[in-house]
Amino acid sequence: MAQTTLGWREWVRLPDLGIDGIKAKIDTGARSSSLNAVDIHPIDVDGEQWVEFKVYPVQHQTDHAVPCRARVKDYRQVTDSGGHRSMRYVIETTITIGSEQFTAEMTLADRSQMMFRMLLGRTAMKNRYTVDPGRSYCASQKPPKATGTI
Repeated sequence: MAQTTLGWREWVRLPDLGIDGIKAKIDTGARSSSLNAVDIHPIDVDGEQWVEFKVYPVQHQTDHAVPCRARVKDYRQVTDSGGHRSMRYVIETTITIGSEQFTAEMTLADRSQMMFRMLLGRTAMKNRYTVDPGRSYCASQKPPKATGTI
């Protein structure tokens, strides 16, 4: 079966988190996927550890926050592209790109100073996609509600 081709950036939906559109950098150099999250607070839900957090899905804008809640899958040390290590919450969530939907792990980190609010790492893409770094939006289109440009 032929794999879907992604460009170096794609529009992604995160339906479990109520995010209808977020621009993601497709990053084969990153092992983990990462989502911009702020105001992260661990909570107990029926004896399980969950996190509440906010996502600002539109690049360079902080006027529209999406409140989110997810079960914690792990809390682990992650090394960023600059070699800096930090402890991050890891959640598992549904990811939709174009017509394809799958579940993958995502670390939560403040990416507000980064160009993209989300990275899709190679673990989530493995055996699903090929990447054409010279193209953009091969498998997705801008959602009607999404704003912002890049």
